[in-house]
Amino acid sequence: MEAIRELLVLLGGFFILALAASSIGRYATRYSLPLISGFLFAGILIGPYVLGMITKEELERLRFIDEMALAFIAFAAGAELYLGEVRPRLRPIAIMTAAQTFTIALIGGWVAYHLFGFIPDLSDPTRRALALLTGVVLIARSPSSTIAIINELRAKGPFTQLVLGVTVVTDVVVIVLFTLAFELALVWVHGRPLGPGFLLLLVVEIATSVALGFLLAAFFRRLMATRLHAWFKGAVVLAGGYAIFAISHALRIASEAHLGAAITLEPLLIGMIASFLLVNFSGFRDEFTKILEDLGPSVYIAFFTLTGAGLALDVLGRAWSIALALFAARMVGIYAGSFLGALLAREPLRHATYSGLAFVTQAGVALGLTKKVADEFAGFGEAFAAVIVGLIVLNQLVGPPLFKWSLLAVGEAHPRGQGEFDGVRDVILFGDDDQTLTLARRLHKDGWQVRLATPDAERASELMGAGFPVTHYTNLDESALRKLQAEAADAVVCLLSDAENHRICETFYENYGTESLVVRLASRDWAPRFAELGAVVVDPGMATLSLLEQFVHAPQAASLLLGLEEGKQVVDVELRDPALHGALLRELRLPPDTLVLAIHRDGQAIVTHGYTQLRLGDKVTVMGAPESLREVELKFAATPSPPGRST
Repeated sequence: MEAIRELLVLLGGFFILALAASSIGRYATRYSLPLISGFLFAGILIGPYVLGMITKEELERLRFIDEMALAFIAFAAGAELYLGEVRPRLRPIAIMTAAQTFTIALIGGWVAYHLFGFIPDLSDPTRRALALLTGVVLIARSPSSTIAIINELRAKGPFTQLVLGVTVVTDVVVIVLFTLAFELALVWVHGRPLGPGFLLLLVVEIATSVALGFLLAAFFRRLMATRLHAWFKGAVVLAGGYAIFAISHALRIASEAHLGAAITLEPLLIGMIASFLLVNFSGFRDEFTKILEDLGPSVYIAFFTLTGAGLALDVLGRAWSIALALFAARMVGIYAGSFLGALLAREPLRHATYSGLAFVTQAGVALGLTKKVADEFAGFGEAFAAVIVGLIVLNQLVGPPLFKWSLLAVGEAHPRGQGEFDGVRDVILFGDDDQTLTLARRLHKDGWQVRLATPDAERASELMGAGFPVTHYTNLDESALRKLQAEAADAVVCLLSDAENHRICETFYENYGTESLVVRLASRDWAPRFAELGAVVVDPGMATLSLLEQFVHAPQAASLLLGLEEGKQVVDVELRDPALHGALLRELRLPPDTLVLAIHRDGQAIVTHGYTQLRLGDKVTVMGAPESLREVELKFAATPSPPGRST
């Protein structure tokens, strides 16, 4: 009982430290640093080499968290390999993956063998084992980082599809290769003979791992079919991951005691096979990936924090030059393999030229493999982990900007433009029906500067009599956009055909980063395409139904939000003043007739109270009189720089 109590106390303390690590990680993103770098830095701070809030002995007792996280990383890697997305470009993906795997492992392993010679007391077999393991780990990628950048830039095209496919497939290949390399490293380090016995044992281990992967997939399939709550299913998934390691440990001890030979299963291979089978050959792909997405942030915080806490800073301090050299070797291997693979796959020369910049990022799988080596090989695992973690941080810093550059260079990126609020609320209405004119009058009454645009010349002349600036355009080219003062628009409302509306939204999204895009939808088939642009889609039929329902549930609230209450409006205001970052709502001196309803941050709606902290970029929903709302907008606007200083 005493041991259990101590473990619970240790877990409680680590939970508090992990919350602090989460805050540090998000703080790091404000300076364009990767999130995992913040978690690793937080772990270093609380670890035995800096503040000593966690000792080496306590890290060992928390090893089960590492094992659950490693299994989760394997689940995530297998779930990324969805055959439906890879199959259309399978041939070039396979060729590119093979070429990169060969060149990175060859160049990285050769360089690592010579570099680790500078670490004292390493025998030649140990150096060979380190070189082999390093060559394999250098192959690993970061699908999550790749997907995030693709979504951020709205990248589409054959190059983007190739990069994503190779990145996902590579993480599966690297786990399989690591299984083989790990077994060979055990032979070299422990002096076991290479022969038929080793090969037979290797076949037994891989076959057993594959069989357990199938069994775990069947168990997860049964689990997903139940009506249990998602959080309970997530807990069972994590427990299943830990069970893989527990079974592996038990089998290894039992086989060594009774058979005279240790049977070493590969938990990462088991987890990857299980999730691969589940997402490709069952009807539970969406539910399983949603569970992984929900669990991911918490698991990664715990894993990266523990990894940082266990990082041997003294070793890294002596071996930082090795990490830099391995970084250079990996870059050479990636570029050579990518260029060769693209040529062999008959990709365009432009793709071959820039593909080497798209595969630099590393994260979960690479750290997971590194952690496994550090735990298994007590003699050199600590030095290996220190070097590779330093290398991974470098790759995460350099990789995303290089990938963005490559997408822009091949012309497949469609990033959102950058728009700034000039203090005047401007809206452009694309349309020519009575609803357009009615909306223009209401917005003008609320203080908006309204401009109308229509491709219909006859309707343009009729609308001019309404008192609003009207622009007739045939093509939405630079000349037409200048007439509309498009760069000043804070909102664009599209009331034309779906195809024309999409062209307008895409133009304003990419060129001006217009804050608010609103579309009246004709066909629901277009909804996903508008969603990619962040446009607010209004389906007239569904909107009417929802409003009727809302009037039944809460008539007063519906009247207020629709602007039917005289003298009251609801607006969204973006916080742009750095001086208000971190301020509490209760500390703001807002007009007394205003009320903050909600804050939208990172895609989440936050219900506010007096102690809610504001952050730069928050979209604050405020209700009040028009004059008071303009005062709030002014208060939240960016503070002008003093004369002579740049912003």
